[in-house]
Amino acid sequence: MTETGEQKTSQTLRKDPGQGLAGAATARGGGDPGSRGRTTIADGVVEKIAGLAARDVEGVHAMGGGLARTFGAVRDRVPGGSKSVTRGVKAEVGEVQTALDLEIVVEYGVAISDVAQDVRENVIAAVERMTGLEVVEVNLAVSDVKLPDEEDEDEPQGRLQ
Repeated sequence: MTETGEQKTSQTLRKDPGQGLAGAATARGGGDPGSRGRTTIADGVVEKIAGLAARDVEGVHAMGGGLARTFGAVRDRVPGGSKSVTRGVKAEVGEVQTALDLEIVVEYGVAISDVAQDVRENVIAAVERMTGLEVVEVNLAVSDVKLPDEEDEDEPQGRLQ
């Protein structure tokens, strides 16, 4: 007791052996276990999610600029090589927000503004749903239009064996 007759309360948590684990969590005052600790999400994770979401949009032929697609097509043909889902996608990830830059190739005949809107909507929905991050912007650069009679450099060509 203090001079005024008030009892001092201890700032130290006491361990009550009879409470068990559930009581210990309550006594510790930790609250929701999901809020303990930090979760960090790598830029590459967001880039993969955004790349897959963008490719799902009708009218998007490919991702990335000409040079990136050329190198990607060569890499895809190498045994053991795989398609890069992050080609044409750049993400900046903070603690609670992310911003994305995408470079796409559209099919000839589609309305680019409609495809751009659909890509933004699909990418934002997928990234926010899967990561919990707020997508503050999705910048799109349309680098090319795939004409119907153009050879597709992303698909492997037949070879004589």
